[in-house]
Amino acid sequence: MFEEALTESRRYREAVAPEILGSLAEFLAIPNVTPGGLDRNAIWIRDELMRRGARSAVTQIPGAAPLVFGRVDGEPGGPTIGLYAHFDGQPADPSGWSSPPFTPTLRPGKVEDGAPVIPWPVPGERVDPDWRVYARGSADDRGAVAALLGALDARTGRRPAASLVFALEAEEEAGSPHLGEYLGLLADRLRADVWVVCDGPVHPNGSPVVAFGVRGMAEIEITVFGPPGDLHSGHFGDWAPNPAALLSGLVAGMRDEAGIPTIEGLAVSDPGEAARAAAAAVPEPADPGFAGDGGPSPWERALGSMLNVRGLAAAGVGERARNVVPRAATASLDLRLAAGQDPVGAVEAVRRHVAAAGFHLVEDEPDDTVRRAHRRIARVEGRAAYPGVRTALDDPGAATVVAAVEAAAGAAPVVIPSFGSSMPLHHFAALEAPLVIVPIANHDGNQHGSDENLRVGNLWYGIDLVAALLG
Repeated sequence: MFEEALTESRRYREAVAPEILGSLAEFLAIPNVTPGGLDRNAIWIRDELMRRGARSAVTQIPGAAPLVFGRVDGEPGGPTIGLYAHFDGQPADPSGWSSPPFTPTLRPGKVEDGAPVIPWPVPGERVDPDWRVYARGSADDRGAVAALLGALDARTGRRPAASLVFALEAEEEAGSPHLGEYLGLLADRLRADVWVVCDGPVHPNGSPVVAFGVRGMAEIEITVFGPPGDLHSGHFGDWAPNPAALLSGLVAGMRDEAGIPTIEGLAVSDPGEAARAAAAAVPEPADPGFAGDGGPSPWERALGSMLNVRGLAAAGVGERARNVVPRAATASLDLRLAAGQDPVGAVEAVRRHVAAAGFHLVEDEPDDTVRRAHRRIARVEGRAAYPGVRTALDDPGAATVVAAVEAAAGAAPVVIPSFGSSMPLHHFAALEAPLVIVPIANHDGNQHGSDENLRVGNLWYGIDLVAALLG
């Protein structure tokens, strides 16, 4: 069912590959980390979409970054596919880059392997799929926008079989604080049978990926208070309450060695045999660089919740160490929540756990009266970010996307029931349609880091994928 669309797409991109890369370079040269740069990105995207026959507009909620949305009409009675990508990026310090982050450069391979900068190809010149485009936002996530433009170019003048609606965001790197409001306001214009989220990398072994969900997120900081000020450890170390020791024991009791929460109220419902089997079949990374624990794979664990200790602070260490009982100690935690788990309830479960461990909970710095009355004092600050989502593996719309991915990539995709990471995809509930995540970027594209890059062959895959969906 995809053959005609893919033949057309491949013929087109092979004929005009240098022009496609030239358009991508023009796009990537627009900085995407400041309000003015995001406005310029949005206008550029809108204009390029309209030039290709799409109905497109930029909308902006007061105080928010712009959102580009629109539609490509397909054959009457055909399905409607939704496509999401983002065009904002992480800040880029030029001092860490091999070339300026907003001066797109082309290399015949990876810069760490010594690949030099090469000239951009001229029309008619052969383009190697292993070439890489270096610039901020190339892999995360403006390459997905370029794939949409390329697929529309391949079908210029002909109505596709499927209609396409799209929402292109400029606040994903800031946590998508206004995406829910945008989708709610535009719900009638963005109705689709299935939504495809184009973000993230393919599997480390190069296989295409279709993911059916992500975990939710809650952030927690626990501060344990001790004496009003640091005390001499020789005089008071076996008498005064030690916040660092108390906090260490508290946190250790909140999770097992694998990070699975042991907190009452954080139990997760069974994801089902199909999801467990699919997760177990996902190939593991070849060499994570550390010794594993011999337990389930990361993908199997991603079906459940996880409590991560992301930072600890109490007095000083190394050259700053002093022989003291510290006045306070803080642990910063992130909770990755399985689909169906309420982040607000998760934060409250942590509060109850700390209280049940014998700590007197306070909202602010304790005063002298509280310190004299309680030996264990703690403050729990929580942010319930967003819930996780997961689409059923047997959803018909998602099955069509899996088939399109296989056709575009020429290989069966790795099906991941849930990523271990978190994205605010719960906002798509306003559109009342299932969603799947289909990354196109190379796994070694240095997303969020210096020398971010997009392999040209991955851009070709993205163009073919959108073409297959339209077909």
